[in-house]
Formats: sequence, structure tokens, C-alpha cells
Amino acid sequence: MTGKRPLLFWLPKRVSRSTAAYAHDVVMAGVAYWIALLLRLGGSLFDYIDPAQFALGGALFMAVAAVVYRTQGLYRGIWRYASLNDVAALLRSATLIILVYMPVMFLVSRLEGLPRSFLVIAWFVLVFLLGLPRFAYRLLKDRRWDTILQREVEGPRIPVLLVGAGDGAELFIRSLKQRSHADYEVVGMLSEKSQRVGLDIHGKRVLSTIDDLPNAIARLIAVESKPHRLILTRDDFDRDTLRWLFEQADALGVGLGRMPRLTDFRQGKADALDVRPVAIEDLLGRPQARLDRDAMRALVAGRRVLVTGAGGSIGSELARQVAALGPARLVLLEASEFALYSIDREILEQFPALDRVPMLADVRDRRRIESIFASERPELVFHAAALKHVPIVEEHPLEGVLTNVCGTRIVADACQTFGAGAMMLISTDKAVNPTNVMGATKRMAEQYCQALDATQNATQNGAGTRFMVVRFGNVLGSTGSVVPLFQRQLAAGGPITVTHPDMTRYFMTIREAVELVLQASALGVATDGFRGHVFVLDMGKPVRIVDLARQMIRLAGLRPGSDIKITFSGLRPGEKLFEEIFHGAEPPVPTHQDGILVASPRTVPQDALKTFLDRMEACARAGDMGAVMDDLRALVPEYDPPVVIGQASLPGVRQG
Repeated sequence: MTGKRPLLFWLPKRVSRSTAAYAHDVVMAGVAYWIALLLRLGGSLFDYIDPAQFALGGALFMAVAAVVYRTQGLYRGIWRYASLNDVAALLRSATLIILVYMPVMFLVSRLEGLPRSFLVIAWFVLVFLLGLPRFAYRLLKDRRWDTILQREVEGPRIPVLLVGAGDGAELFIRSLKQRSHADYEVVGMLSEKSQRVGLDIHGKRVLSTIDDLPNAIARLIAVESKPHRLILTRDDFDRDTLRWLFEQADALGVGLGRMPRLTDFRQGKADALDVRPVAIEDLLGRPQARLDRDAMRALVAGRRVLVTGAGGSIGSELARQVAALGPARLVLLEASEFALYSIDREILEQFPALDRVPMLADVRDRRRIESIFASERPELVFHAAALKHVPIVEEHPLEGVLTNVCGTRIVADACQTFGAGAMMLISTDKAVNPTNVMGATKRMAEQYCQALDATQNATQNGAGTRFMVVRFGNVLGSTGSVVPLFQRQLAAGGPITVTHPDMTRYFMTIREAVELVLQASALGVATDGFRGHVFVLDMGKPVRIVDLARQMIRLAGLRPGSDIKITFSGLRPGEKLFEEIFHGAEPPVPTHQDGILVASPRTVPQDALKTFLDRMEACARAGDMGAVMDDLRALVPEYDPPVVIGQASLPGVRQG
């Protein structure tokens, strides 16, 4: 074996370290007995105490200590991590030893020849002898001799300013002190509380409050201690504060990062103290909504659940979160073999005891879908399968109709036929005043589910399948979305391409969106008054795409325009400058649940809708583009395609 031997390396392997520590403490009790008497009586110790009585008293003191040590849990801790809890245990043990020893010695010798002050002196000596080795060992482990001897040869450290002066800051500074070659030097801290300004944590000063950041950095510059980076010491700063800090850091020419997660410190994964970058997700979106997790669990737990499009961005996150809520059985339905394999393996690894079924199937195949519903009998269906990429659906509108409209109808009809309790359709803000085929087809899917839900309420007194629709905007990091595209362009050195300088979009994280989908589902099932409505997630404020591009460049430590250029490519076929989440005829209705609104229903009579859809599906399968587009415009009158030739809309065809 190579490397340094641990303390007590010489112990035989059969002797555990806790046994060695126990033996050490018993011996220290005897030493404390002798030192206490020596301190009290001096060199004339045996002039006052008979040697036999001295030996008996020492043996009894060690015996009492041996019993007390075993009752106080002194050997469950690790000397390497000796702390205040260990100090408390030592003090308690020393006190008990004195309190027990005194009556024992009284019974044995009436305390004859034993000075009364001995007991007080023995208490202090014993605490010292028990505590010193433990904290010396921790000192040796945390501040190794090579660290002490080589401190002067360390390389330069990066000066950092900590944002936050609480537990995270204390842990970060303490961790730096324990490392011989730390990369960072803390030049100060900023506190959220003005009461902490001027105080120290491990010798590092709280300079000011967070909102006084520019002045704090100016003062550090004046003493030639300008920080190179701000480090966030908490994970729960709200997004407004994060955006402000990001803008201030950019203006002041300093970087912005996060300290390692506290779990990484506890699990020993943060040895290098790698500061994490601030993610773009931290700067966008709305504050986290309060969730009724009990209602979400009650919706899913013990039920058979089917997720269509289970390998996609939203579908896979739905599968993960549903699996965590304890369904009786989870059916993963996906048309892509690789996507199905990936999510199936992930669910297997995370939830090995869960009863799950991977199903390779296309929602456009009515016979296959009906066969799956007949065998699995799902009680709850999340329909996430869709063609969602606007330019591709513009080039292939019939495929969009077959998947987004006909596929939704096939799944919804199967829910009714085979007695599913509820179906949730995942929709999009592009279904509001659509300018592209994808948005128009999703609006038709909404209409069909709304019509089924409203009609069922009128004809079956609320019995049967509930059909709910949830609508939201862009999710960060989903396949084909703008954030992964910008990340690839950044990695390639630019330029970043933005379609239009004024384009805005709503953004939300995938996890947040799916949590609210589950919350909306629970709300819809529990609230019969929302039949036929569309649940709309509160997406916060829209974000300009060009601002998103600039923020991503800055987060990468680069300068927009100089290091990475931004170019404008022009609107793609079917794209809108501004997305909407409500139609003018859908005034929003608040709910008691944070983050969820409902749109007033705009329904089409179910019988008329079915006639249209029968004809549209037949024409789509026959390849009759003109007839399909006529029906699409008739059913979604607000659909405004960019180019019209004759009676049929041909999205993607440019004039000239």
C-alpha cells in the first residue's frame, strides 16, 4: 500500500477504532484522577493518602468511567468530524462520572482522605483529556502538516464575493480553510439582512447588503481587492433577485456562479469546490407555484396510468413524475423505438418495483390503440403525443393533422369506449389565434376534448370520462427548442441566430410545467364546474428571444456582439412574433390553485365536429391537401395562414 497511513495504523485489524478510543478514554480517566490529586495536594500526595487507598480510588474512578462511557454514545461519532455535539457528550459524561463516583466512594471509604475540591478539579482535567485528542485529530485531518508547512508556496487564488451570509457562506468558507490548495479567496460577503453588516464569519467580513452591491465592489476596488466572481451561497434566490444580480455582475465586469450544492459537501463530492454556473433556467420563468402534492398523489396513486408520447420531452417528464406518485401500473406508449427504450430503462432504474409496460405504438393507428386500451384498461390517460415543430409541420401539414387531430380523437374515443376515468390533453399557446398548421391542429384537438367533456356533462350527469385540456408555452430544454439550439451555436463559436429582434415567447421549465399539468388534472377531476374549460398555466412574463440569446452568451463568460455575434434570420413559415395564451373569446377565470387559470369554453357542437373530423381524416389519409386545409380553416376560423393559393393553404410556400 502507498500513501499516508491513518492515525492508529499500528492497531491490529481485529481491534476496531471505537474499541481503541474506548480504551484510551478509560486510561484517561485514571490519568485525570492522578493529575487532579496531584494538582490539589502537590508533591506530598502520599503524605495525605495511603497508596492502597489511592489505588482503590483510581480503580473505582476508571470503573465508573468505563460504565458511563458505554451509556453516553461516545463511540458512535467519528473523531474526524468532532463537533459541538461531541463536546456536549463529553461534558455530560464527565459530569455523570463525578456524580456517580462521589456516592460510590462514600460507601467504600466515607471519602476519608479525599479532598472535596478534588471532584471539581477532576471534572475539568477529565474534560480536557477526553476532548484534546479528538479535536487534535480533527485539526490534523483538516489542516494537514503539509498544508501548514507549504502555505507559502500556494498559487494565486481567485478573489470572490459571496452573496448571502448564512449557513451556505459559512460552509463555503470553512471548506476553503480545510483545503491546502483552494482555488478561491473570499474577499467579503453580502447579506440580505442589514443586521449582519460589519460582522465576521471565520474572519471574513460582511461588507454590505445585497442591494448595495455596486458600492461594495467599488470599495473593494479601492483597496485592490476587486472580486472576479460573485458566488451565490443559496439555491433559493427568487428569479427577480437573480436577474438583478446577473445584470449588475455583467455591468461590473464580474462573473456569477453558484457554490456546490450542500448535498455535495455532505456526500464528499465537493472536494474541488467547483463553482457551478448559473443556468438560464434560473433567470427565466415565473416564481415556483405552491403545489397541492397530496391532491396530485391522490389522483395517481393506485391507478393504472397511460402516457402517450412517453419518450418526448413532456411525456418523459410526465412518466417520471407519475412513477414517483405510486401508480398501480404505468403504460408508456411511444412511436419511437429508441425513445421508448430510453424512458423505459430510466423508469426501471429509478423505480424497479413499479409495474410498468412499454408499448410501441402510433396514436394514428386506431386498431392498435384500441387493442392497448382493451388489454390495459387505463384509468388515467395523459396524452402528450404530438408533432410540435412548427416549420416541419408547415412542410408536412397532413402528417400534423393525422397525429395532432386524428390521433387525439382516436385516444379520446378509446378513453370513452374502455372506461378511462380521465384524459388530459397537453396543448400549446400556439393554439391561440394560430398562424401555423401545428397551432391550428392543436386547437382542433382542444375543441374535440372540450366538446366531449361538455356533452358528457349534459347527457350523462357528469358520469363517464373527464376530458381536460392544459395549455402552456415553451418549455426550456425540450427537444428542438431554442435553448439547446443556442447552446450548440455557442459551443461552435457562434453566431447565434434569432429570427426577429422583437420576437417574444413564454418560458417554463419542463419539471414545473409537468407539475402543473398534474396539479391541473387533480383540480379538474375534483371540480365539476370546470367542464369544457381549458386549463392555462401561468407562464409569467414573455421573454424577448434576443435578450435570451444575450443572457446565454454572458452566462458563458463571453460578450454579445464582440465574442459571439447575434444574427437575425427572419421569421420562419408560420411563426408569430408574439404568442398568446388566451383567445379574445376566452376570458380567464381564476382558480384557487397558484399558477393555474382556466379559459372560458369555446365549444363546437359534438355532432357537427364529428362530421368534419370524419371527412378530414378520410381526406388526410387520401392525401387531399386542399380539402383538409379547407376543413381546418372552417373549424378554426381564427387560423390565419401566411400564404393562400386558391382554396387551399400551402404553408411554407413563398411568393415570387
